[in-house]
Amino acid sequence: MKFNEYKYERPDYDKVKELFLTLVSQINNAKGYEEQNKYIKELNDVRKNIETMSTLASIRNSINTADEFYDKEQNYWDEYGPLYIKLNADFYKAIVNSKFKENIKNEYSEQFYKICENSLKSFSVDIIPDLQEENKLMSGYTKLLASAKINFNDEELNLSGLYKYMLSDDRDMRGKSSKAYYDYFAKHEDEFDEIYDKLVHIRNDISKKLGFNNFVELGYIRMDRTDYTPDMVVNLRKQILEYIVPLCNKLYEKQAKRLNLDKLTYVDENVEFSDGNATIKGDANYIIENGIKMYQELSKETKGFFDFMLENELMDLETKHNKSAGGYCTYIPDYKAPFIFSNFNGTSEDMDVLTHEAGHAFQLYMSRYIDMQEINFPTLDSCEIHSMSMEFITYPWMDKFFKEDTAKYKFAHLSSAIKFLPYGVVVDEFQHIIYENPHMSKDERKKVWRDLEKKYLPHRDYEDNEILEKGCWFFKQGHIFKDPFYYIDYVLAEICAFQFLKKMDENRTKGWQDYLNICKVGGTQSFLQIVETGNLISPFEDGCIKSIITNLEENIKSFESNL
Repeated sequence: MKFNEYKYERPDYDKVKELFLTLVSQINNAKGYEEQNKYIKELNDVRKNIETMSTLASIRNSINTADEFYDKEQNYWDEYGPLYIKLNADFYKAIVNSKFKENIKNEYSEQFYKICENSLKSFSVDIIPDLQEENKLMSGYTKLLASAKINFNDEELNLSGLYKYMLSDDRDMRGKSSKAYYDYFAKHEDEFDEIYDKLVHIRNDISKKLGFNNFVELGYIRMDRTDYTPDMVVNLRKQILEYIVPLCNKLYEKQAKRLNLDKLTYVDENVEFSDGNATIKGDANYIIENGIKMYQELSKETKGFFDFMLENELMDLETKHNKSAGGYCTYIPDYKAPFIFSNFNGTSEDMDVLTHEAGHAFQLYMSRYIDMQEINFPTLDSCEIHSMSMEFITYPWMDKFFKEDTAKYKFAHLSSAIKFLPYGVVVDEFQHIIYENPHMSKDERKKVWRDLEKKYLPHRDYEDNEILEKGCWFFKQGHIFKDPFYYIDYVLAEICAFQFLKKMDENRTKGWQDYLNICKVGGTQSFLQIVETGNLISPFEDGCIKSIITNLEENIKSFESNL
């Protein structure tokens, strides 16, 4: 069944509630596990339908934020989402208090049980109004970004559409388009400030009401981080500062030389070559056609997956007016269907999006047998391993897309992945500081951001861009607003993905099998368990980053020699 045929129907909350609570009561009163599990499965069908409807509304709203029907439906989910969370809390309570918890753990995994425990810790009826307000603020942020209409180069563009000009080989064009892009944030500085200020305060209030010292503690529980702590993350940051930041500084120095610049500035960072970045040699159809060939040749599993996505039209890839910014992959449980959303903009990043989001979607496709929605996806730190590793696993097919620019693409892609780690740490440490000090002023928050940039990104030069120099870069980082603490996940996963790059270089057959194994377990394992399943070294382990540095440098040199 094609995506446009998936039926959306707003649930009747009162009817759902009545059925939900009846089934929860039956779970609680079951005499044996067989009987209890029957009711668990019946209730899970109800929960899957709710999740399906919520996801369909969200996808269709993000495809066209001006669609009045789905705008109203998104408002409904913003308001009623917390009420459904309350119902889920009753389900989780029944699971955690079950006399047959060992049976549940054996059937649905220890990880599922821990997620249920965490969900109870992170919810109370007292916070429902706060959650509703949090949802409205996050939707307001999305709309503020999506509503951008910028007149540039005789076109009316959104933020995503402007980005291709920011990658131009003409430095003057990069400067003008960058100014136009960040002028939007300068013009709406007060609005971004206000939304974030309210989010910080409301999240702090929520954490206090739930009995936590601050939102950092609650944030980790919301993210279902069951086997590592903020202290372990601090140690990871130290490793990145010691090994990765110096490597990045060398990469930026070489980049400036290639661009014939005395000094690299923010308008140059995303351009690796004086004659421009690698370009895909065709349009969106060309990408899909070659994507079909790539996934056919990669493995029988990826062929089946990509055929499924195309046949059911489960990808919306091209940028258009009123479409939400960014890219994502989500899952529609009633149809056992992943969905990929992106904004192709005519740059090499279109390939990054395709392989990245396809990595998520492939994992979901391989673990469709898992019927419990909490463990379809792994936790976010784990699931990014699948997406980021797929970017490297598909390297042998990049010539289909980039032809004579293949070495350029690989060099820029790997360089960018390495350079990302310090930035990822900035985003993470920023959020720790902000939520440990929730009463900072708006200007103090901006200073924290800029100081962290100077620590981990010492090369960064904003020239005369006042909005960025004062520390407003984070306005465009959606995760900070909408998914607090969801960012170190990318850092952890990238370090694991670098290990998969090394594996594929050394023994492709074994490397692919390790990758398949972590896809098949879905979300039934914690982050460190998935690391073990994939025969990876934990990023928290001393020496992990040191162990991949040589392979990274060798690959960089190899791609560089073919430029």
